[in-house]
Amino acid sequence: MAVRNIRRDSNEEIKKSGKDAAISEDEIKKSQEDIQKLTDQYIHKIDEILKKKEQEIMEV
Repeated sequence: MAVRNIRRDSNEEIKKSGKDAAISEDEIKKSQEDIQKLTDQYIHKIDEILKKKEQEIMEV
């Protein structure tokens, strides 16, 4: 799923920034938690849309 790929790429960028000492360990952890929350929100929204679409298809 594209959302999960974006999450993975974002987490890799954050880790890379941490290795470059651009951000602290606390900031890395907070950013990863924020990314996970957003990922969960969008996956939930996508699931709702898919359920609605499936119901529409079944009605026809």
